Amino acid sequence: MSREQVLSDLDLAALVSSRVCHDIISPVGAIVNGLEVLDGERDEDMRQVALDLIARSARVASAKLQFCRLAFGAAGSAGAEIDLGDAEEVTRGFIGHEKVEMVWRAPHETRPKNEVKLLLNLILTAISTIPRGGRITVEIDGPCYRVTAEGMGARIAESTSRLISGTGDGDDPDPRSIQAYHAYRLAEACSHVLQVTQRGEGIAIEARPRAEAAA
Repeated sequence: MSREQVLSDLDLAALVSSRVCHDIISPVGAIVNGLEVLDGERDEDMRQVALDLIARSARVASAKLQFCRLAFGAAGSAGAEIDLGDAEEVTRGFIGHEKVEMVWRAPHETRPKNEVKLLLNLILTAISTIPRGGRITVEIDGPCYRVTAEGMGARIAESTSRLISGTGDGDDPDPRSIQAYHAYRLAEACSHVLQVTQRGEGIAIEARPRAEAAA
């Protein structure tokens, strides 16, 4: 993907915003529905069902917003570092509402903000490859990041693979694939390169420092 073909910053911001809205519209809509039931319902059992729906949906919305804040937001000043423990916590909260199990293998330390954002976008991309659910394994070894998705029918679209590795020619990101392109842009900012490998029902996405990958 040449620099002339890189999505403009305005289009990138618009698509990221669409992605965030897509993630939270469902639980927020459920909260609104629950409040409407409470407003006109007299049966105590139904009111309790509505209250349970509101509480559950509020937790889901909060977990998704916390994750998106780290994955897409500023999350601190320029040059800030983020604790990997915090990244694990928000990821578990986010995945807790998906049909996905997560294995997290990472040191207890802080990492540059953009590297953590890169990792979270790799996780989002990996989740999208196992729509029927499965397992996500997150591994951090020195400066290298690896996210593996395993599940029935695991598959990554060719356009998404090209977007994340920066080899696309005319591939236009949409709200569903924007995290893959965002990961590519973050990898560029971190001087990392991304590689996608599929083996059977497992897909691995790896980020390595550009100098190490070229060696």
